[in-house]
Amino acid sequence: MKKIFSLVLLGIALFTFAFSKPALAADTVNGAKIFSANCASCHAGGKNLVQANKNLKKDALEKYGMYSAEAIIAQVTNGKNAMPAFKGRLKPEQIEDVAAYVLEQADKDWK
Repeated sequence: MKKIFSLVLLGIALFTFAFSKPALAADTVNGAKIFSANCASCHAGGKNLVQANKNLKKDALEKYGMYSAEAIIAQVTNGKNAMPAFKGRLKPEQIEDVAAYVLEQADKDWK
């Protein structure tokens, strides 16, 4: 009985770790470099040169449902409206780094 219980606990532990989502461990320093090279032409200083009201400031990100790493990653990956998709140009880890950088800067009001 003790062996069966141990095997069940081991199975639960393995299942939990095998299927749990890893934490987003993004590199904001790398995100800043990637942002400068790929995003700053339209979003310098958190602005939006195409649609001024849809900038990268915290209040605008919250207003448009974009104040999360997941939302920013989806937008950068797939593009939308005037924003191009970066799926083929940037690796998923680079896009995660950009998302972390954008959120960090939004929290600091891009200062």
